[in-house]
Amino acid sequence: MICLPEFSHPASRYPRYLLFQNYQHVQRVKDTIYYHGRFRVAGGSIPDAVTAYRTYGDPENPCIVFPTCYGGKLDSQEYMVGNDKVLDSTKYFVVTFALFSNGESSSPSNTPEPYNGPYFPAVSYEDNIRAQYAVLTQKLGIKKLHMVIGFSMGAQQAYYWAVVYPDFVERYVAICGSARTSPHNQCFLEGPKAALVASKDFDNGHYRTTPQHGIRAFGRVFSAWVYGQAWFREYGHLRAGLYPDLATFIREEWELSFLQAWDANDMLTLLATWGAADVSSIRDGGDLGKCLGAIKAKGLIMPSKSDLYFPPEDSEIEVSFMKNTARLVVIDTVHGHMAGGGSNSEDDIFIQAEVRKFLEE
Repeated sequence: MICLPEFSHPASRYPRYLLFQNYQHVQRVKDTIYYHGRFRVAGGSIPDAVTAYRTYGDPENPCIVFPTCYGGKLDSQEYMVGNDKVLDSTKYFVVTFALFSNGESSSPSNTPEPYNGPYFPAVSYEDNIRAQYAVLTQKLGIKKLHMVIGFSMGAQQAYYWAVVYPDFVERYVAICGSARTSPHNQCFLEGPKAALVASKDFDNGHYRTTPQHGIRAFGRVFSAWVYGQAWFREYGHLRAGLYPDLATFIREEWELSFLQAWDANDMLTLLATWGAADVSSIRDGGDLGKCLGAIKAKGLIMPSKSDLYFPPEDSEIEVSFMKNTARLVVIDTVHGHMAGGGSNSEDDIFIQAEVRKFLEE
């Protein structure tokens, strides 16, 4: 029997992490921009850098950070935040952060000359974590981070938090992500990147209108990787009758979602951040095992069984270096990478139950 989610709202046809959604069940405090001034990043500096963030709940409660992933906006984080969710805003002070280059924090699309568009400097995960730390400590007065949790690029940020600020973070949860982007993962990223930059309307990043050809090609390449093979075999792409065929699924879900919400230069800069991930580049001279073994925070590592670019085998290797501090829980699913991003209720329930247990330990 094939169990597919029901889609009761037109917006739910799109991958949740590509959407601007409006959730009414959360206790939201406010959306805020933090102004860093000149901020040093991997590729140089941003003169007037900003970090966009959102807070939920009472600042006196234990603080949990939930940063965005690739394709994520602040709105897309709310599938885990709320009174009936694992990130309960009546029990925790939840802070969601927008990555640099997601279009909300400093990005190629919103930075003025001379660092606009293709002139925007490269940004690392470490840069993002330093910026988020500044918001927490200088603006919000946080002395200790109870937990950081993330999906995909958010999971990689969780690892970075534990390495960059080992005495600040008590626990972290990495869902469908890794401490180092593998060569196979990097190879995958070259596919959508090449499709975009080689398009006739990308113009080396100097486009004046949306590069339709490039972004559509990017979405098409990306679409084959986010779900597992079994999900397609079981016709998950038809969305329980929403789409008549594969071609419609690709065009209406993957082409349209990127076209509506994303800038091409933002997409590429974020992709570069993802591809360069390696926590051992911060310390231990590239010795990943030594770096992970030195992590003090408790960790919950949750890969998806069918993830094509963050496979569970990679997580098994990483957890083997953290036997005393982290445990591995594999999500048994056909939903591939999307299992960790709120794509279906069954995986959501499983993930949130495991995180609740972890919080109670």
